[in-house]
Amino acid sequence: MVNLLNAGALPVPAKIVEENTVGPTLGADSVAKSQKAGIIGLSIVMIFMILYYRVPGLIADIALVIYSLILFALFKTIPVTLTLAGIAGFILSIGMAVDANILIFERTKEELRAGRNLFTAINSGFDRAFTSIFDSNMTTIITCAILYLLGTSVVKGFALTLFIGVIVSMFSAITITKNFMHLIFGTGELKHPALFGLRKDEIGQSFEAVETKREKARFGILD
Repeated sequence: MVNLLNAGALPVPAKIVEENTVGPTLGADSVAKSQKAGIIGLSIVMIFMILYYRVPGLIADIALVIYSLILFALFKTIPVTLTLAGIAGFILSIGMAVDANILIFERTKEELRAGRNLFTAINSGFDRAFTSIFDSNMTTIITCAILYLLGTSVVKGFALTLFIGVIVSMFSAITITKNFMHLIFGTGELKHPALFGLRKDEIGQSFEAVETKREKARFGILD
């Protein structure tokens, strides 16, 4: 065995011709730039939400801050190493969380235009948008699972952070935003449509049943 191993060996000594040492400077610089890009992008998104959706946009921004804190807590608990790919997955999950809020707010505005009262419009907006939010997030979750199982280490980091972010974004959009909406707006009528980014002439007229006969009420007939 020794003779076989030495048969292909050349009697030439190994000599170091050149030696280079690459430090973590480039990696640290890339991570810092990614963090800066994430902060700038998140700030622009939050400003846009406030300008376009007014008070609901502000509520969405507060929900995003809470979402980020929950996500970082999970990253610390699991733990998750935030590489460049991981930071990209985190930023992408923030965009998906904002997208869920946009669907909810647009549905709510449609209900207000149809003449629903504020409490009904908010509940209907969340209920009608939930199917779209669930379907889009489930497709992303399935894709993340495939990337994590079949991808390399870099791809796995991206898939893991995006997977966790999508799950938390569903919770924040459906639970946190909805509770804040009911807490701030209550159950009364929308007296200031500008708070939702609407004009007064866009709000539909709702019909209120004050009094009707019992035999007519059975068939939905109002006086």
